[in-house]
Amino acid sequence: MSIFEWPVKVYYEDTDAGGVVYYANYLRYLERARTEWLRQLGFEQDRLMRDVGIVFAVRHVEIDYRSPARLDDALVVEAQIAELGKASLLFRQRLLRDDAVLSTATVKVVCLNHKTFRPVAIPTTVRDRIHAYQ
Repeated sequence: MSIFEWPVKVYYEDTDAGGVVYYANYLRYLERARTEWLRQLGFEQDRLMRDVGIVFAVRHVEIDYRSPARLDDALVVEAQIAELGKASLLFRQRLLRDDAVLSTATVKVVCLNHKTFRPVAIPTTVRDRIHAYQ
């Protein structure tokens, strides 16, 4: 399975008074990597909603904080598909500074009808590009 990587720089706004990244911002970094992974496949989320009628939403997150990220750190966020379901994707993600793993997460994302917010099958065009990427 391919691992997608996205660079992140830690800014002052990301940190608490001690210069450590506020824990909720790790979720933002993970989201950015998944969004950029989708863009790499050729899909913009606004176009998927408008043209295909779907949105992707986080259903479940488990995150393990191992070591703090700090102001001015250059980080890499990884995203890898662990499971491709009919209407869901399970990502395994890591946040790294150099070779040090700062956090690990599993994130389940579901495909929803953008009007009803009910689960729907991932469209074939999206599924095919995911398979090609893998």
